[in-house]
Amino acid sequence: MSTVTDIRAEEVEAGILRITLDGATTRNSIGRDQYDALRATLIDAATRRDLRAVVLTGAGGFFSSGGNVSALKEGRALPLSEVMKNTDALGAMILALRNCPLPVIGAVEGGAAGLGLALALSCDMLVASEAAKFTAAYVKIGLTPDGGTTHFLREALPRQLVSEMCLLGRPLPAARLHQAGAINLLTPEGGALEGAMELARACAKGPRTAMAAIKAEIEAAPLNGLAAQLDLEARGINTARYGDEAGEGLAAFLEKRTPDFGPQGGEGESR
Repeated sequence: MSTVTDIRAEEVEAGILRITLDGATTRNSIGRDQYDALRATLIDAATRRDLRAVVLTGAGGFFSSGGNVSALKEGRALPLSEVMKNTDALGAMILALRNCPLPVIGAVEGGAAGLGLALALSCDMLVASEAAKFTAAYVKIGLTPDGGTTHFLREALPRQLVSEMCLLGRPLPAARLHQAGAINLLTPEGGALEGAMELARACAKGPRTAMAAIKAEIEAAPLNGLAAQLDLEARGINTARYGDEAGEGLAAFLEKRTPDFGPQGGEGESR
C-alpha cells in the first residue's frame, strides 16, 4: 500500500531543514512508507543541535493530495489488524511532528487535501499561496477523516465551518483560512516556500531550548486548567532563567544589542 512519493530532507540554509514531499504522479500522496520516513526524519532532526527550524513543503506546485485512493481501495481486502498498522503509523507521524522541539513551518502551493490537510494544519505555522485550496474530501468517497483532521480544524475554526468542510467536502480557499487565523501568511502564487523560509530564518535566530519549551506549553494549554498552566509556565521560566540562552538574551537587552544565541545555543547549561 505504498505510494511513489519520496521524502527528501536537505539543509538548505544554516539551521534550516527543508522536507519535501516529492511524488508528481500522485500530487504527493502519502501512505505507510511516507509516514515512517517523515516520522524518522523529524525524530532525527530533533537530536541535531545545529538545526533550529523545519520547513515542510510539496514538490510540483502542490502540497499533498493525502492518501492514495488506489491504495485505500486495495486496503479493503486486508484484515483490520493490518490496516490498523497503517493508521497507527499515521498517528505516530503526526505526533512526531507535533512533538518535534523545532518550529515546523508548512508551505502550501496548489492545495492540501484529505490527509494533506491534516499534515499542513499540524505545522506550528502555515504559509499558503493565494491560489491554494484546502479540502477535507473524505466524505466524497464515503470515508471519515483521519490524521487529526477534525482536531486541527476544530482547533482553528468555528464548528459550522468545520462541518461545511467535512460534511460537504467543499474546498476552502486559502484566503478564508487566513481570515480565520489558521494560515499565518498569504503569498502570491509561487511564493509560499519563500514565505515559509522567511519565518524559518526568524526562528533560526531564536533560542532553541526556549522555543522548544514554548511549543510544549502551547500544546498543553488547551488541555490544562489555569492552575495547571500557571504551574507549567512557572516551571518553564524558572528553568530557563539559569540557562545560557537567558544569560545572553538578558545581557543583550540591557546592552541594547541583538542577542546572538549561536548555532549551538540553548544547551541548557548554567552560567
